[in-house]
Amino acid sequence: MRSTSNLLLLLAAAIWGLAFVAQRVGMDHVGPFTFNGVRFALGSLSLVPLMIYFTRQDTATSGAKDGPRAAKASYAGLLVGAILFIAASLQQIGLVYTTAGKAAFITCLYIVLVPITGIFLRHRITLPTWLGSILAVVGLYFLCVKESLTISYGDLLELIGAFFWTAHILVIDHYSRKVDTLKLACFQFLTCSVLSLLTAVAIETITTDGIVQAAVPLLYGGVCSVGIAYTLQIVGQKHAAPAHAAIILSMETVFAALGGYLLLDERLGPLELLGCALMLAGMLLSQLQVMKPEKPAPADQSAA
Repeated sequence: MRSTSNLLLLLAAAIWGLAFVAQRVGMDHVGPFTFNGVRFALGSLSLVPLMIYFTRQDTATSGAKDGPRAAKASYAGLLVGAILFIAASLQQIGLVYTTAGKAAFITCLYIVLVPITGIFLRHRITLPTWLGSILAVVGLYFLCVKESLTISYGDLLELIGAFFWTAHILVIDHYSRKVDTLKLACFQFLTCSVLSLLTAVAIETITTDGIVQAAVPLLYGGVCSVGIAYTLQIVGQKHAAPAHAAIILSMETVFAALGGYLLLDERLGPLELLGCALMLAGMLLSQLQVMKPEKPAPADQSAA
């Protein structure tokens, strides 16, 4: 069962990693806000059948409807969706100015930013987390900072976005314990879609021809990246420790770099490759402490 969960999580990581390629290709035909608006709308629609199915199952099992719980999920979805809108917008615009591989690596800084942010929430931060953070920052320097000691515009947008992805993860963690996660996902995607489309109407030119030409990236980014991959994550994490799942899901950065290399002919120089390796090492190191198996509880001597 655990090996199956790992495979499902790895497949989700592959889908998310290759989505960076789809996002770049899609913007050859539509603007970043139009792309996000359509793909998150497709993602939310793809979850509707699952929501109906599980709602009917719950009703048949318990015989009661969860109106208040659904209302809480919708309220939470508005907040989480607004954060997702900012994070996804920064990521999508940043992809115009940087490579898919670099965008994926910088985005995945959330793996070390989440526990660091936990300091302000009075979470205990371990030594591996600090070491992992240092490695990731050094890797970020090699990956993004050029000879002129400046960070490119696209890299900066992705870096700022990493902080919003961090906020997104923390808020999701808070609400996922209180509301139905599938409904929360659907409402947040719908909120993000509406905000993106409103922005697109205001500052971009939306054409039917552009959307048709970007149909394949949009379908992949919406149905696969948002709908299918999220479902795989839910199923996979039922039988996998959160830290173990985070490490597997962080492999999306590797798939993004691989996809950029194979499909977009993107190249990373020696220092950039070193930066990628250091960032990945930092991501993995930050999770080592929580991956240690817990010591078994001592046997009850009273039973002897």
